[in-house]
Amino acid sequence: MSESAVRIHLLRAVNVGGTKLPMAELREVAAELGATEVSTYIASGNLLCVPPGDPDAFDRALEKAVEQRFGFFREVISRSRGEVADALAAHPFEVVEAKYSYVTFLTAAPTAAALAAAHEVPTGDDRWEVVGREMHVRYADGAGRPQMKDATIGRRLGVAGTARNLNTVQKLLDLTA
Repeated sequence: MSESAVRIHLLRAVNVGGTKLPMAELREVAAELGATEVSTYIASGNLLCVPPGDPDAFDRALEKAVEQRFGFFREVISRSRGEVADALAAHPFEVVEAKYSYVTFLTAAPTAAALAAAHEVPTGDDRWEVVGREMHVRYADGAGRPQMKDATIGRRLGVAGTARNLNTVQKLLDLTA
């Protein structure tokens, strides 16, 4: 893939809770919208491609196309390879196990008031911090047994996001190198 033009597009909440989005069909939709060098990684909504024109316009077009074809809306959040690498490098917590540490890519940086409200939510031994447009999380016992109410934190932040563990983030970077 051409590193300078490739973007990593992350779709929120696909292939969970009965919402089915086959990756082959996602690749097809992206290509129909004019994307090139299209590929996906695992079945959790990770699309790698060179979008035609403005990346934000492509993200919105992809959201609409997915909704029209599959009957459900999902946010598409994309970053350049460099932005994803920077997010990974900015992870503020010690990584004990990469599968317990996450980067949540947000649609926008939350406001100061939203951050203050989110910080009121108890976290136990879990930790989270927002750096720019990403929320970094370290679960003490893994995402399957969170001590914090991450959905409540997300609602209080007031911006949509989609999380990937550090193993997945690194693999997406490897695939775009």
